[in-house]
Amino acid sequence: MCTAIAYKTKDFYFGRNMDYEYSYQESVTVTPRNYPFNFRKAGSMPQHHAMIGMAYVVEDYPLYYDAVNEKGLGMAGLNFPGNAFYMPEEKGKDNVASFEFIPWVLGQCADLAQARKLLERVHLADISFSPELSPSPLHWIIADKNGSIIVEQTKAGLRIYEDPVGVLTNNPPFDQQLFNLNNYMGLSAKTPENRFSEDLELSVYSRGMGAMGLPGDLSSASRYVKAAFTKMNSISGSSEFESISQFFQILGSVAQQRGCVQVGEGMYEITIYSCCCNADRGIYYYTTYENSQITAVDMHREDLEGSQLVLYPLIEGQQIHWQN
Repeated sequence: MCTAIAYKTKDFYFGRNMDYEYSYQESVTVTPRNYPFNFRKAGSMPQHHAMIGMAYVVEDYPLYYDAVNEKGLGMAGLNFPGNAFYMPEEKGKDNVASFEFIPWVLGQCADLAQARKLLERVHLADISFSPELSPSPLHWIIADKNGSIIVEQTKAGLRIYEDPVGVLTNNPPFDQQLFNLNNYMGLSAKTPENRFSEDLELSVYSRGMGAMGLPGDLSSASRYVKAAFTKMNSISGSSEFESISQFFQILGSVAQQRGCVQVGEGMYEITIYSCCCNADRGIYYYTTYENSQITAVDMHREDLEGSQLVLYPLIEGQQIHWQN
């Protein structure tokens, strides 16, 4: 499963934890403005906004997990099993496959307002990338410095939710995730007061007791609550290093460790990578499960007028800085 967040200090940051039991050998991928996107049913896009993100590249096509474009708009797809439903093609709509949804939006839209307008005609069609790669069951978070929305298509149809939290995990559907926060309105970063009974002398015996009851398990519903609490109470300096450090700390609060979530015999879900992109500057930062040192790729150091994908394989081995 996964967790994505949108976060603003001086600049706007967007990123996620990618949680799964194995990797597809994904790479940090820069798509320049003149790389031709030929969509299956939605026409072609020979020129578009440049973008950077994490993608599994197959047959020279970037299957983006998450990305931001040069205008500062970010988008990520997260697993939504049992709920995501892709429809047969529909006339009069923009029929878009799930695997091309991220570049279709980020290639055309400079901000969230344009994305909302574009989505008025979208129809997520049941189209496979190939016989070997069937559509993944996904829902999406789209965000810029002014806000974020969630896009979900179920058997009931396409729904677009305003997201006041700037957090997305997996199941249940987003409206239920958001409603569930009502159960935790009593949590606080502050030291609690005794409201249990005036007849009992109850005392605070530890720091952090204002957040007692905050979920700590790794289910998607619990990760949503914890990520939302951590992000909404997060205080960060405005510098680049302070901001990205705080962003990774927020993601770290819901990271998955090998052995804690078993998904099959000898198979465990882990946080394969965590990423944080400064969407204003086009810098993509990431860590991997085995490499906790932050690595950065700056899209503006590439030829954004080019027509070829630029790939940076992940640095996965642990990097240690020796002081003696």
